[in-house]
Amino acid sequence: MRVLVVEDNAALAAQLRDALAAAHFAVDHAPDGEEALFLGETEPYDAVVLDLGLPRLDGLSVLRRWRAGGRAMPVLILTARDTWTEKVAGLDAGADDYLAKPFAMGELLARLRALVRRAHGQAQAEIVMGELRVDTATGGVSLRGAPVRLTALEFRLLAYLAHRPGQVVSKTELTEHLYAQDFDRDSNTLEVVIGRLRRKLDPALIETLRGQGYRLAAARA
Repeated sequence: MRVLVVEDNAALAAQLRDALAAAHFAVDHAPDGEEALFLGETEPYDAVVLDLGLPRLDGLSVLRRWRAGGRAMPVLILTARDTWTEKVAGLDAGADDYLAKPFAMGELLARLRALVRRAHGQAQAEIVMGELRVDTATGGVSLRGAPVRLTALEFRLLAYLAHRPGQVVSKTELTEHLYAQDFDRDSNTLEVVIGRLRRKLDPALIETLRGQGYRLAAARA
């Protein structure tokens, strides 16, 4: 899953990037509204953390222009004050949720994961596909009752497919959602990660549809 953090406070932005990376998200950062607008219009994010008080272009204007342009990614806004008028303005502009500063990082992560789940019709933090269980809250994975240890990138790939049960996901889409903007993207790397997942889980779990992409199948007992 790939997230855009829009925050002009350098210290808070660094804390958000570290916390999101530790939670297995790929993270991009925009320090002002103009860069945020550009990235949100050109990159396929799974969610956005958007501060409203931004230089160059305020957060509400950025959000309104995203929505007017058809960008539908979930957006969690950060407000400097816990006032109902700012919350209402953000929600009316197209936000999906909000948090007032200061906030607990654990709550932000939980709200962000919930937004991503709802965007894909998932009600629970744990995604179950047959004997495969993927816990998006803890990062835990088990197959037939046995825990499976995955790297952050392996978990991110598996979770992306698990959020789209039965859907074919192209290599291009996977690459765009697994890596941050500054990462040197290589299609061969994706194939290596797929291969490692198949060895750790079950070769039949991730299906290859030639010329189309990959699909996660339900694990059988």
